[in-house]
Parts: sequence; C-alpha cells; structure tokens
Amino acid sequence: MKKAKQTEKDELRVEYKRSDFSGVFVRGKYAKRMSESSNVIVLKPEVSEVFPNEEAVNNALLSLIKLAQTTARPISRSAGRAKKLHAG
Repeated sequence: MKKAKQTEKDELRVEYKRSDFSGVFVRGKYAKRMSESSNVIVLKPEVSEVFPNEEAVNNALLSLIKLAQTTARPISRSAGRAKKLHAG
C-alpha cells in the first residue's frame, strides 16, 4: 500500500505547462559536456573475466604503455642489405 501512495506523489500533475517553469528549455543542453567527460569502455567478456576491477585494468594498461615506451624497436632493413650482411 505504501508503494502505491509513493508513486502517486512522484508523478507530475497533468496541469503543468512549460510556462510554469522559469528559464529556457534547450534540448541536449548538456549532451556535449557529458560526451566529453564520459570515457566508458566496454570490455569483451573474456577480458573482463581476467580483471576483477577498474584498478586492475588501469594498472595493466599503464604497465603495457610503460613497457612499449621503454622497449627498443628493431630497425627495419631492406632485404638487399640483409642478404649482403649474411653473405659475409
């Protein structure tokens, strides 16, 4: 019974009009701000099983970034030069 009374109080009255509210209504007023501040990433199920929480994911990614920045990249050589080096 209490839930029924509570929902009746929460509903807007039918007699409300836009003129009852002060200010101008702008559709999507905060949409840009929300899209800029939101960075939700959806993980694949097999990835989410490995990490128990947000901190574990962040630590793993930061470690990967650090490793990628410190690892020396191999120098690519043309096929002709590689043959000369091996031929002696």
